[in-house]
Amino acid sequence: MKQLYSKYRDQYKSNFLLAYPVVISQLGHVAVAIADSIIIGQKTGSDVSLAAVALGNSLFTLFMVTGIGISYGLTPLIAQENGRKNFAACGKLLSSSFIINIIAGLLLFGIIFFGLFMIQHLNQPVDVVTQAKPFLGLLGFSIIPLMIFLTFKQFTEGLGFTKQAMSITIWGNLVNIIVGIVLVFGLFGIKPMGVVGVGIATLTDRVLMAIAMSFYVFRSPRFKEYLKGFKFGDITKSISKKILGIGIPVSMQYIFEVGAFSGAAIMIGWLGAEELAAHQIALSMASLTFMMASGISSAAAIKTGNYFGQRDYKQLRFSAIASYHMIIAFMIFCGIVFTLFNHFLPSLYIKDQHVINTAAGLLIIAGLFQLFDGAQVVGLGILRGMGDVKIPTAITLMAYWVIGLPVGYVLGFKLNVGVSGVWWALLIGLGIAAILLFLRFNYLTRKLENNPSSIPADTKESHFMPH
Repeated sequence: MKQLYSKYRDQYKSNFLLAYPVVISQLGHVAVAIADSIIIGQKTGSDVSLAAVALGNSLFTLFMVTGIGISYGLTPLIAQENGRKNFAACGKLLSSSFIINIIAGLLLFGIIFFGLFMIQHLNQPVDVVTQAKPFLGLLGFSIIPLMIFLTFKQFTEGLGFTKQAMSITIWGNLVNIIVGIVLVFGLFGIKPMGVVGVGIATLTDRVLMAIAMSFYVFRSPRFKEYLKGFKFGDITKSISKKILGIGIPVSMQYIFEVGAFSGAAIMIGWLGAEELAAHQIALSMASLTFMMASGISSAAAIKTGNYFGQRDYKQLRFSAIASYHMIIAFMIFCGIVFTLFNHFLPSLYIKDQHVINTAAGLLIIAGLFQLFDGAQVVGLGILRGMGDVKIPTAITLMAYWVIGLPVGYVLGFKLNVGVSGVWWALLIGLGIAAILLFLRFNYLTRKLENNPSSIPADTKESHFMPH
């Protein structure tokens, strides 16, 4: 073990310094949902209100990760062009990405708005749906400022500047918590708003984060050279094609995984409000570690993109393996925490003992799939940094929708295993994805090391701008 640490020590250090701000920033996305659940659970003690927040967040998360995935199309391209010292190209990339993300935010909001009229057809409890609809509407509108924030966040992180987005995210989450408590509990003479209150808090948080992040990019002298190619409203067809060529498959990867969990939430809702509330508690804990893992994944994508741009494939593989080591150690630790505190953690959300006991059982399963979840998301990040996105997308589709959800339905309803059966099936899907993505990474990086001219077809497309 000591020899292994000595071998990768420098990579561990550089990866950690790049990753931890991204981890905290990513954590901010799911921390909003966790804060919403805790505030509502502590105020009302109602499994109906908590289930409404669960339903709203489960559905919104599907759209949120779609937007995050689209915005990720910018990061590896920025990292690659920065690795080539092609600074003007970074500004052009930002110009096109800004327009793409604004359009994506408007489209996603439109889909959510019209989808509000369809929630009652998901066979969910009527009182849960009644509270979930206005909450989801507010979350839907918040995706527009969120996409603006993500545009500048991915730009700065692609250049290796990760701390400012972290700071803005931390402050934004504090705003969300404070405003949420004020509105939900009805402080300072304000009428208690319940579930709607946390929706307003989330919207406020994301508007302020978008303003702060854009202000930082345009006012900081460190980006002056990179912004020479930036023009508001300027969108280039060829550049947009490259951004979407990565962003759309990455978005689909997130949709397939998070969509599987959202689909699981809908199936679990058929079992009742208590089961859905327990699912939301366990899922919020698993989402917490997943988003932290995706921060390590994003940092791995940045490092991979830089080395790929420099054509230093030996260091690329070295850095990627160090990222795998880091995520394995981190997720084993998280799994142990879930197992040891499986009853305490749900008690932070709600006092209902039946819900706590059900969630405790799910956290044991979540503890077991931590390793697979971390490995698959880091594998996706490494491959994304190389521009390899099509085959990984097919892997996630197969693992979660062809295997995971159908097996979950069989275990949960045909074999009467219930909510635990659905979660065991999700574990199987994550395991398959993790193994296949590692094999893909190992194959491509070995091939590049042995024959540097053998760039995969997907990644050739990223060499599109003149030096």
